Amino acid sequence: MTVDDLGVALDLAGPARRVVSLVPSLTEALVSVEPGAVVGATDWCTHPADLDERGVTRVRGTKNPDLAAIRALSPDLVVANKEENRELDVRRLRESGVAVWVTDIETVPDSVASMERLLDAMGWSRPTWLAEARDLWCGAVPAPTRSVAVPIWRDPWMVVGARTFTTDLLHRLGWRNVYADHAERYPAVDLADLDAAGADVVLLPDEPYVFTATDGPEAFTLTPTELVSGRLLTWYGPALVEAAALR
Repeated sequence: MTVDDLGVALDLAGPARRVVSLVPSLTEALVSVEPGAVVGATDWCTHPADLDERGVTRVRGTKNPDLAAIRALSPDLVVANKEENRELDVRRLRESGVAVWVTDIETVPDSVASMERLLDAMGWSRPTWLAEARDLWCGAVPAPTRSVAVPIWRDPWMVVGARTFTTDLLHRLGWRNVYADHAERYPAVDLADLDAAGADVVLLPDEPYVFTATDGPEAFTLTPTELVSGRLLTWYGPALVEAAALR
């Protein structure tokens, strides 16, 4: 018997052989450990790029998963996330007898510890990238060398705020998020206020909103912008090792 990140007890009978992932970053992480065990994933799961060729069944989106399709896959475990997935869908799956493990991530050390617990509960080995991620990210937080803001949407403009994995990762890179003390996790902000927020640079990721060279930078007149990989800023899993190169 073990418990997920929300304290819900699960009793998995032996190693998980059939897993459905409702979280893109977890899909990438799980496939890196047991490629043949991931039998279902969302339409937003883009890594690894050959999921469809592997025969992984798509079960719609993170907010509107096809529960009937998930049940039809007879999973030993469905993996979800408190932020990305709806409690209603998790509850309906559990009520139908499907085991669901829910992660709850607000910091980089949270993500590493959560993955370790999940893999142990599933009876899977811990990959080398997970130990490397712990070494890279779970030490002391450095003093900031620059300040940043990270929009995740436009029209309305929304940014990364407090108590988020991305803000913690930014701080561990030595970058201070100017919205880190905002009351909301993903506040909506006025564009003029964002441009004048005092950031040294506005980082424009390619997800969830796809900022590009012609869609995003032109909105800012006071603050320089940089296009960055959203995966490196928001995904926990193997991407953590790659994200260390941002330092």
